[in-house]
Amino acid sequence: MSEILVNASRDPVIENIHRGDIAVVNGDGKTIAYLGDLDKFTYMRSAAKPFQACAVVESGALDYFGLTERELAVMCGSHYGEEFHVMAVLSILFKIGLDERYLQCGESYSLNGKITMEYVKKGIEKKSVFHNCSGKHSGMLAIALKEGFDAHTYMDIANPVQQKILDLIADFTEMDKESIKIGIDGCGVPVHAMPIKNMAKAYMKLANPSHVEEKHAAAIKKIAMAMTGYPEMIAGTNSFDSELMRVTRGKLIAKLGADGVYCVGAARKDIGIAVKIEDGNVRVLSPVVLETLKQLELINDEELTELKHFYIKDIKNSQGDKIGEIRPEFRLRGVIL
Repeated sequence: MSEILVNASRDPVIENIHRGDIAVVNGDGKTIAYLGDLDKFTYMRSAAKPFQACAVVESGALDYFGLTERELAVMCGSHYGEEFHVMAVLSILFKIGLDERYLQCGESYSLNGKITMEYVKKGIEKKSVFHNCSGKHSGMLAIALKEGFDAHTYMDIANPVQQKILDLIADFTEMDKESIKIGIDGCGVPVHAMPIKNMAKAYMKLANPSHVEEKHAAAIKKIAMAMTGYPEMIAGTNSFDSELMRVTRGKLIAKLGADGVYCVGAARKDIGIAVKIEDGNVRVLSPVVLETLKQLELINDEELTELKHFYIKDIKNSQGDKIGEIRPEFRLRGVIL
């Protein structure tokens, strides 16, 4: 059963309580800390993007089309649709010989409200390249073009593109393919459901390629290097994903998933973490993740200070006055350091 992770107060009263589950595993896949239900079965959502991008690397599309590490990073991200994100996606499409009309993620504005307002002020309409998943979709198209698969049906679970991705996710999460439940993600592609402890196993391997099967080791190492080398491509300016990886300088590889999913891998520590907020509230994720990292001694005081605005989050009214805060309130069980 899920447990209380976060209290949101409106001074002096706790107004909202958010429950959830946390799984932490080591290099052997054994649980070293937890809270709630390790077997909470839920969709991986966009936390699966690094492994979806791994399929691009293993297809040989990077070298074949001359794609860069920075472009690989945007395939792993849920980007904000900033100019540098858009240019990276357009560059991928240009190199593979397509244009944005081939993207089936749907037209969108930015995940970030301020960036969306800038586009609106300029009279710019929604575009598929602004969609936070356009990097992922361009990567899937790259696989299709490289391997000669149908680029028009690349989102279909029966398409070999999606079957290759399913195989990879099964390998990294240590799941039987038949045990992974398939739904449809917000951008239209297949999305994969499993226990959160299996997500944690995948992120342990993402950050520690020495634990990966030899056939996947080189590819996942490229993914890890791209994400930590270009953290701004994973989300965007002042985002938690990007700032967490920038501040920790390659120690942590992290990715948010919609509806309250977050996964982290700790490099050279053989640790993987998965978090699920039961009510799907994304704004309470960063306090939970940082408190988890603090209790596991995976983040130091200097790093935590630099990220403090993500740790204890102010709640403000329309006049900009602080009238409450979002604060983590939990203690991991069974911690083995």
